Amino acid sequence: MQTARNLPRLAFGKAAPGLRALPEEVAVAISYNGTTQAVMMATPADLQDFAYGFSATEGIAQPAEIDSVTVQDTDAGIDLQIWLHRPAEARLTQRRRSMAGPVGCGLCGIDSLAEATRSPAPVPQSTLQLTPSQVMQAASDLVKHQPLHDATHAVHAAGFWTPKAGMIAAREDVGRHNALDKLVGALRQPHPAGAVVLTSRVSIDLVQKCAALGAPVLIAVSAPTAAAVSMAEVAGITLIALARPDRFEVFTHPQRITAEAADVA
Repeated sequence: MQTARNLPRLAFGKAAPGLRALPEEVAVAISYNGTTQAVMMATPADLQDFAYGFSATEGIAQPAEIDSVTVQDTDAGIDLQIWLHRPAEARLTQRRRSMAGPVGCGLCGIDSLAEATRSPAPVPQSTLQLTPSQVMQAASDLVKHQPLHDATHAVHAAGFWTPKAGMIAAREDVGRHNALDKLVGALRQPHPAGAVVLTSRVSIDLVQKCAALGAPVLIAVSAPTAAAVSMAEVAGITLIALARPDRFEVFTHPQRITAEAADVA
C-alpha cells in the first residue's frame, strides 16, 4: 500500500498551484490470536515492525513470544494478525478481564489510571556517554532519514543512534507513538548502547516505550512534559530536549553527557 498521494489544492501567496504530496493514514487493527486489542490510525508502512514494537512497549509480548505476524488488507483498513505463545496469551487474557473502557492513541490497552502512569523498570546499566557534539550530531542525522517527511512535511520520525555506527535504524509515521513502536520493532531487542531520537515532544508514554527498549538516552527536538521528566528520572533515562544543531537542554541524568565545551545556562 502506498504511503503518500499527490492531491490537487488551491494555493495562495507564493505557493504555486498544483499537486501536494500528503501521507496516507489508515486504520490498523492490532489483533492477538484472533481478537482485536486496539485500532490505531497509522501510516501503512513497516507494519511488521509495528506489530513487534507495539507488543513489546505495551508489555504484551516480547519478540521471542510471537509465533507469527500476518498483515491482512481489508475493506476498512489493515488487520495485523499477531499469534502469541501460550504464556503471553495467558497474560493478555488476564489483562483483558480487567479492562474498564475504550482505549486511545498512546495508551492502547491500558486498563486503569495507575497503569497509564506506571513507572517502568529502570533501564539496564550502561556505560554510554555522549559529548555535546555527539548529541547534536544524533539530532542532525535523523533529518537525513526522513524520506516521507521530505515528501509531505506531515509525519513524525524515531531513530536509534550510536556513537560507533551513527543512525542504525529510523522509522516514520503520522503518529509519534507509532513511529517509536515501529523503531522498537525494527530493533527487536534491548539496546543499552545508544540513544532514541524523536522529532516530537516527549510525553510520559514515550518515556515508557523508550524504557521498554532499554535505551539510556532520549533526544527530542521539542520540549517534554513535566510528567515525562519525572518518569525519565525514575527510569534512569537521560532526557535531552529542544535539540538543535547548536544547542540542547538536559533535564535528567546529566552524568551521561561528558564535559566537552558545553555551555550550561
